[in-house]
Amino acid sequence: MAMKLPSSSKTAARYLTIFIHYLAQYIKTKMAYRWDFFIHIFTEFLQQSVSLIFILIIFSKVPAIQGWTRDQVLFIYGFFLVPFGIYSGFFNHLFDVPEKYVLQGEFDRILVRPINAWYQVVVETMRPELLVSMIVGIIIMIHSGSRMGLVPVWWDIPLAAVLVAGAALVYAGVYTFLASLGFWTEGNLGLMPMVYNLSQYGRYPMTIYRGPVRFLLTWILPFAFVGFYPATIVMHRYEYMGYALLTPVVGIVSFVIAYLFWEAGVKRYRGTGS
Repeated sequence: MAMKLPSSSKTAARYLTIFIHYLAQYIKTKMAYRWDFFIHIFTEFLQQSVSLIFILIIFSKVPAIQGWTRDQVLFIYGFFLVPFGIYSGFFNHLFDVPEKYVLQGEFDRILVRPINAWYQVVVETMRPELLVSMIVGIIIMIHSGSRMGLVPVWWDIPLAAVLVAGAALVYAGVYTFLASLGFWTEGNLGLMPMVYNLSQYGRYPMTIYRGPVRFLLTWILPFAFVGFYPATIVMHRYEYMGYALLTPVVGIVSFVIAYLFWEAGVKRYRGTGS
């Protein structure tokens, strides 16, 4: 007799299967124009290289900024790139919701399927090639960590994995919330680019910013938890341990609040009327 899986396990397996099918189809599509695919990956590498060069230029003029050395700042930047890569690959195109899905009526198609609407939007708009930022980030952390003489301990990797997951949930929460606004405004408010620019502040030490900016990036748009705070504990700077260990909590709370707001928006959605 075949063993029956619990309903939750069946649901998880079903959604994993759907993800694999979407991913396979995406790869087939991209391989039809493979040079565009590889150029996109190279462009992502180039974009991160420009940011890295900017940091190196700054530290060619000064030995430290607010007590943070070049290698420490590089380590924070490298950590930042790991959850940023997850965001780029899976949540970056949530900004399509207000215009493509709401205004153009694509959300009608989403709602007639017996699959979670948010999940459908994510897998339809994912760009797995952008996960390359994670590789860049890990390389930067290894290089800067070795220059600092950082000696890894057994808990560094599992702790980093939990912190990265929490940081990715911060991204998912913020951009799910912004996407949800489209159900009320029925259009793009233009907030996505502004918030994206603010998110880049999370790759630098919070101590270089004034109090109001630190408060904004910690408790309003908590991008300090995608780079600075979790990175400090991974590089064994324990003065921010309390904040760093809050990263998974902040990520979960951010995503749950945003998802509830998303669900409220879905219930409000009435279609295009065409």
